[in-house]
Amino acid sequence: MAEIQITTTQNVTINFKAAEAGERILAYLIDFAIKMTYLFFISFLFGIFSEPLIDYVDENVNVDPWSVMAIIIIIGAPIFFYTIVSETLLMGQTLGKKVMKIRVVKIDGYRASFLDYFIRWVMRFVDINIFSGVVALIAIGSSKKHQRLGGMASGTAVITLKSKIGINHTILQEVSDDYQPTYFSAIKLSDNDVRIIKENFIRAKRHNDHQTLLILRQKIIGVIGEEPLPDVTTENFISCIIKDYNHFTKNM
Repeated sequence: MAEIQITTTQNVTINFKAAEAGERILAYLIDFAIKMTYLFFISFLFGIFSEPLIDYVDENVNVDPWSVMAIIIIIGAPIFFYTIVSETLLMGQTLGKKVMKIRVVKIDGYRASFLDYFIRWVMRFVDINIFSGVVALIAIGSSKKHQRLGGMASGTAVITLKSKIGINHTILQEVSDDYQPTYFSAIKLSDNDVRIIKENFIRAKRHNDHQTLLILRQKIIGVIGEEPLPDVTTENFISCIIKDYNHFTKNM
């Protein structure tokens, strides 16, 4: 499974797993089934009301081709615009992607915009519709970040939100009942702050990445407004902050 490194606007690098082609195909099929269900429902309603409606129109209305075209457009709009509207409203997910737990994200760390989703949507006609998905599969298979042409053009990728969650992947840090906190201002951090700090702290220690540790240290100081105690190493400071936060929030 390909790994995608995304550097956030706070200069913190987070690793994500790219969604596999199989996951994306299943998401597409789920979305396709939703569209077909809508079309079946509309056809069912039309079948019930078509005869009396046609009789009424024949007797009272002078139908022109433009009116027929307008009705077709109105009925087809939910299917035609389903993907772009869903991804815009659900922050990078359609209902199919939501079921498969995958999401569209910007690879530069910023939040994907409507323009990004629009570019992906337009490129679907080349990636998926015209060549029955062959172009998309070739692009995903040959791209390091598993991107189709729409992803490359918009600077986005599809990541998986599935993971085997253990304590090392959450904000949780085991602390004893008699633990004495050092930095009371650690409570100023949010759960998401601590999650990002812990993930990158573990990764930086594993790879002896002192630069990332220093960046984390400065970001923590910037949020809590408190400097480390004298002679405390950067690694011990970050570790202590994580423990202090868990001490203050474990009963909340």
